[in-house]
This record gives sequence, structure tokens and C-alpha cells, in this order.
Amino acid sequence: MPPRYRLIIQPSAEREVRALPKTDLKRIARRIQLLATNPRPPGCRKLSDTLFRIRQGLYRILYEVHDKTRTVTILKVGHRREIYR
Repeated sequence: MPPRYRLIIQPSAEREVRALPKTDLKRIARRIQLLATNPRPPGCRKLSDTLFRIRQGLYRILYEVHDKTRTVTILKVGHRREIYR
């Protein structure tokens, strides 16, 4: 089993997750949990040195990966039309 990364969710991202519709909440929460075992899953897009994006339906999850400290920090979660504003 590969070594796990520690998940850190910013308070603002946690509020965004809580505001999601219940139908999408489970899928997005599961996708976030999977980042602990594979922080660069197939389909992720590298936006800068440490910043990545994954898609889950109409929603996007923006996060940073720090390999030295083995952490994944969730920065933003939101609808695709609003996430990059």
C-alpha cells in the first residue's frame, strides 16, 4: 500500500463543501478522500508548481500537493463556472 498523504481542508473550502447539494456531496467527499492515497490521479491538471485541479461532475476541487511534508491542502471547491473567479 502506498504511503498516505495528510489531508488539510481550508476553513473556506470546508464551508464550500457544506453548501453543496446533498446529491453531489458524497461523490465530492469521496474524491477528496482519495487524494490522500493518490494526490495526482488520472485526469488531474497541474495549474502551477504545487497547485492542481480535479473535476467531479460540474464541480472542481483546487488543491496543493507538498511532497516533502506529505500533505494535500484543499483550497477551493465549487461549481465550474465560479471556481476560478
